Amino acid sequence: MSNNRSGVFIGGFLLGAAVGAVSGLLMAPRTGRETRQLLKKSANALPELAEDLSTSVQIQADHLSTTALRNWDETLERLREAIAAGIIASQQESYALKREQEEENSDSLVQHVEN
Repeated sequence: MSNNRSGVFIGGFLLGAAVGAVSGLLMAPRTGRETRQLLKKSANALPELAEDLSTSVQIQADHLSTTALRNWDETLERLREAIAAGIIASQQESYALKREQEEENSDSLVQHVEN
């Protein structure tokens, strides 16, 4: 879960940096020509920035998917173990009850014969 948050943080940070850079360029006390050159350089860097952001999001999504699948597999395995343990316990209880009933029946028969 923290990896997902770090991916969101990185994306927000990069977006904020891009917006801050453009805002700074527009507000800077430069000549129009210098500002246009800086804006052109920044615009040329945007596709790379977008690609980096996209790659980061994809990596985080893959990691989240892998983690979810691993957790699902672990949960299924624990569920299988719990069901198996429940079946064994049920069989043991059934056997114990059957044995107890047989003992009660044999005691009842002994008492009936003695009388």
